[in-house]
Amino acid sequence: MGWARGLLRSGSRRWVRLVTDYDTLRRRHLAHAMAQLPGQVARLDWPVEQIGAERELRLRRLLTLAKQRSSWHRDRLGGLDVDTVGAGQLGEVPPMTKDDLLAHFDGIVTDPRLSLRGVEAHLEALTADGYLLEEHHAIASGGSSGRRGVYVYDWQGWATYFLSIARRHAHDRREDPALAAAPAVEAIVAADKPTHGSSAQGRTFSNPQVRIERIPITLPIAQVVARLNALAPTTLRGYPSALDQLGLEACAGRLQIAPLRVRCVGEPLLPEVRDRLQRAWGVPVHSQWIASEAGCLGYSCLRGRGLHLNDDLVIVEAVDADGQPVPAGTRSTKIYITNLFNDVLPLIRFEVTDQVTVTAGVCPCGCAHTWIEDIQGRLDDSLRYPGGLTVHPIVLRSPLGRQPGIAEYQVHQTPCGVRVLLRLVGEVDLGTLRAELANELAAGGLVDPDVVLTPVDHLDRHASGKLPRFVPLRPRDDA
Repeated sequence: MGWARGLLRSGSRRWVRLVTDYDTLRRRHLAHAMAQLPGQVARLDWPVEQIGAERELRLRRLLTLAKQRSSWHRDRLGGLDVDTVGAGQLGEVPPMTKDDLLAHFDGIVTDPRLSLRGVEAHLEALTADGYLLEEHHAIASGGSSGRRGVYVYDWQGWATYFLSIARRHAHDRREDPALAAAPAVEAIVAADKPTHGSSAQGRTFSNPQVRIERIPITLPIAQVVARLNALAPTTLRGYPSALDQLGLEACAGRLQIAPLRVRCVGEPLLPEVRDRLQRAWGVPVHSQWIASEAGCLGYSCLRGRGLHLNDDLVIVEAVDADGQPVPAGTRSTKIYITNLFNDVLPLIRFEVTDQVTVTAGVCPCGCAHTWIEDIQGRLDDSLRYPGGLTVHPIVLRSPLGRQPGIAEYQVHQTPCGVRVLLRLVGEVDLGTLRAELANELAAGGLVDPDVVLTPVDHLDRHASGKLPRFVPLRPRDDA
């Protein structure tokens, strides 16, 4: 793998010799992960008592390790009795933010060879998937909030990240004979950067038993269609906004594939998008809630609505703006994540602005993992106007989503309203739509809202390929 410099603490001038080639490490890592897959699949059928016991055991182990090996966590956890603490006492621990992570990274990691400077240098040098110090993986995420995050995983943590996703797929194949009998060919239409979690995971754990082809979302749609037609995937995975466009290509007859599963990742799966995808292919459409901080947090119920959390691996706390727990049936303002499987970068009550609603009761499918509604957005998508008025994205999303002639939209906040960019594929009465959006904003408290609708040929995406549907007003926008 060559030579690497600057991977130790800031100020060190030592050179680190990396002696094992990537392919050898990758094959060893794949074998290590696949040996655990049957046991991980079995966890999905665990009763609630077993899930809870595993979560408590992992939590105590994580807190003990964090106090012993992380100077920042040692100060933060203070006098907490890690031998007896349970998930119910996590509220005694102050939350940590992305700003905390970047400001105190060197004191948070438990491997003294790691530093933020070294990890950033490693990420900057990557042209393909690669190991850091022969045992770690580093990824970066700009996130929907636009704030960049940097995360590093140890050997087992990176394998568990993979297993948190793969076990759901394996369970699905076990439950569906048609899927199990079909060739395992998957197309992923998403980001293709080596620093992106899904891209790196796909390379590290590439399996000869499953043919996977990554198709960059940045390619022209005609090229994406041509590559998919040549591949004929049985599973189609990607950002909902990208798959939505491919559904239109399928309905027009240009995309001629017959996937057995459609899996959405990276963005909220809006109800109108799910409906369009189901009409396009007539197959189950699943949503995977994946975060750079903790792998797969949740996966669509295979027999009903909503998602099931991987809560034997991750603790997800639904809280309000003040960080207080919200009851089942109430949408949270944000969540706190505790990753129970990554020892090298302990994330304990890590703040993420996704908004979730925990569903009361047990899912009819019988799964004992926590049941939540589909993720519909995040706090950062809300539009905030002078006087403290906050407009949730659903206020605008509902009328826009009802328009079959709109393929894509992007809402830009303006000082006294919104400008909505529309990519049209059919007739839309812009005057009526403008009045409906203005009425919704007025009903939400915005006085005399100004609504501008602008048809466009294309919409700009993040560097990751994700489509920001709501673009809040930045301070300089109003200057």
